Amino acid sequence: MKKLLITLTILLFTASISLSQVESDTTEVAQPQTEKVKNEKPKKEKKSTGNKIFFGGSVGLSFGNYTRIALYPQLGYRFTPKLSGGVEVGYEYIKDNRYTSNYETYNYGASIFGRYRLIPQLYFHVEPAFYNYEFNYWSENSYREWVSFLFLGAGFSQQLAAGTYLYAQVKFDVLQNSNSPYSDWAPFWNVGVSVGF
Repeated sequence: MKKLLITLTILLFTASISLSQVESDTTEVAQPQTEKVKNEKPKKEKKSTGNKIFFGGSVGLSFGNYTRIALYPQLGYRFTPKLSGGVEVGYEYIKDNRYTSNYETYNYGASIFGRYRLIPQLYFHVEPAFYNYEFNYWSENSYREWVSFLFLGAGFSQQLAAGTYLYAQVKFDVLQNSNSPYSDWAPFWNVGVSVGF
């Protein structure tokens, strides 16, 4: 393994030296001046809206006695190089066969989020969210209720290719709604790939 690492390092070093020694043509050619040069202001490049839009999200899969299938697509917009925001919708299907009475349910909701980059790799994250959950699903008195969350957290992203990033973030629900299905101050970990962020 050590020999492989040393060999790769030497190859990369050699390739970078080779590329840096490309000769450029330095001969000057006299051009006849046929037109007067006008004082023109340089044209400002129009920034395309397409390069400010990004998308991502997450998928959750769990199979067995407890089955969970979750989809959370995300669409965002980069307002400045440091500030971005967007929306996320979520849907999850749950089937639980662990107890004597089996049940099936689904949850759904949405959130808006904002991210502020401290440095290109590190960002802060804020996300108010509202999700609809079924409660008392094991009885005849089951009911659905909207639960609010306010997630605060931070994340790290690393560019994989042009416009594609690997990210990892942790967030906490600071509202601690009494109907939340999650434990108090439980961290929410997200790891995934984002295109455009």
